[in-house]
Amino acid sequence: MGGELVDFFVSHAGADRAWAEWVAWQLTDAGYTVELDVWDWAAGRNFITAMSDALERCDRVVALFSAAYFDRSRYTTEEWAAAALHVPEMDQGRLVPVRAEEVPAAEVPALLRPLVFRDIFGVDEEEARQVLLETVHGPRRPDHAPVFPGRGSPGSLARLGGAGPRLPGSVPQFWGDVPARNPGFTGRDGLLVAVRDRLLAGGRAVVQALHGMGGVGKTQLAAEYAHRFAGAYDLVWWINAEQADLIGEQFAALGSELGCADAGAGIQAVRSAVLRELRRRERWLLVFDNAEEPADVRGWLPGGNGHVLVTSRERGWAEVAVAVEVDVLARAESVAILRDRVPGLADADADALAGQLGDLPLAITQAAGYLAETGMTASRFLELLATRAGVILAQARPVTYPYSLAAATQLTADKLARDDPAAADLADMCAFLAPEPIPEELFTSRAAELPAALAARAADPLAWPQTVAHLTRRALARVDPRGLVMHRLTQAILRDRLTAEDTLASASNLAADLYELGEERAARDLDQDTLDRRRRVLGEDHPHTLRSASNLALDLRELGEADDNS
Repeated sequence: MGGELVDFFVSHAGADRAWAEWVAWQLTDAGYTVELDVWDWAAGRNFITAMSDALERCDRVVALFSAAYFDRSRYTTEEWAAAALHVPEMDQGRLVPVRAEEVPAAEVPALLRPLVFRDIFGVDEEEARQVLLETVHGPRRPDHAPVFPGRGSPGSLARLGGAGPRLPGSVPQFWGDVPARNPGFTGRDGLLVAVRDRLLAGGRAVVQALHGMGGVGKTQLAAEYAHRFAGAYDLVWWINAEQADLIGEQFAALGSELGCADAGAGIQAVRSAVLRELRRRERWLLVFDNAEEPADVRGWLPGGNGHVLVTSRERGWAEVAVAVEVDVLARAESVAILRDRVPGLADADADALAGQLGDLPLAITQAAGYLAETGMTASRFLELLATRAGVILAQARPVTYPYSLAAATQLTADKLARDDPAAADLADMCAFLAPEPIPEELFTSRAAELPAALAARAADPLAWPQTVAHLTRRALARVDPRGLVMHRLTQAILRDRLTAEDTLASASNLAADLYELGEERAARDLDQDTLDRRRRVLGEDHPHTLRSASNLALDLRELGEADDNS
């Protein structure tokens, strides 16, 4: 807003952005001038400088109190502290506190506890608006509109034809099949704000594809966005896109609600009618959840002035949407979830669990539920995770997820095996390597030693990248500049699902890799174990058993441990 003086600066945490937009709108419409970071600060501007300038320009600061607001790591600490230290008169304090949620007194800094605050949550919208306006200009309603000379006029936004946001948390008239809000949703504030910023920026960004591996929380993120910013939309419609041929039925239900599509109309007629109706409307959000590939939703994108979110494991959305990768949780967030849900869990145990679970949200949630239900110790859980990952990660599925992590991973692996057996072989081999970047040369330089289908691909410089792409497209692995990376839990589940014979073949291949890397003793130990197991499973004379015996003999000879009986 340049160097102009303003009546209010709205101070808020990122998690409360929807509240901040609602407050800023109501104050502006009441005739006040308002500065709000997400409205007035250009991208790339120095945040600290912008905040300092805003505090200098404003008469007062509206502070939206919440648990997130008092997180000491946030810049809001500087905002309220600066406001509190520049109080022109005690009876007209510069800091105007309103609460956007219940905050325990112990979480409020001691300096702020004596302040009188008002609540704008838990009431209907008109009452919340009245509370806000009374708080900023006193408890008595004025006899005339609260206009400050030369600083705007009340109702200005409404007269321009703009529709203000509803009270955060209130759902619009058209609210279709949106999953219930998860009260245990934790973190992701930065990602949610980034998604909101891009959607408001317009252009291609009004369609965003949240992609990532199974269990990383894509659907949870989309649902939280829908609930958190529900007040900004007049229509929110959730579409299960996992089966592309059922999208039309869900659009037909939307067309019926909007009154734009006749009952019994064909899919093409429904598509045309609903898309046409959405293009003439504003303030709508469509969510296509769990889409298999871009082609499944491309023909259902309306364009116009609404927003679209897509969740998918697929990575190739560049031609349809702005792709947003959803990664695992920050370690602090994982530890917080575990400690909150497992009574008495020590910090060190929570950190160890989070590390072995790779900070994957679904795995963290399942582990927390399983430990809380069974009373199992963290050390025992980690033992089972190392030896029976597929079993332990099939337990305690949260109600907010359709599948356990084990089931979701196995379904994806099964589909890959049907669609591309060579890529499935590659996934199985990656499952037995370290959860670190795997150089492609490990496969392409030794193509002859790979399973037949994969060997042909690895030897072909054109076919090999396609094989890797098929694997990463299913989010079973991702491409790092240093090679393929597979999450440690994906590896554990894939290993656990293999038959005893697929398993032994992979162990034999791993031993060969160790031998080539100069790790002769490790290769010897693994070859000895594989030979013992093949004797039990396949018999003494099976060709694979004899191959293991030959491999072990080579190891022993290299180490100088061979004897006449080897």
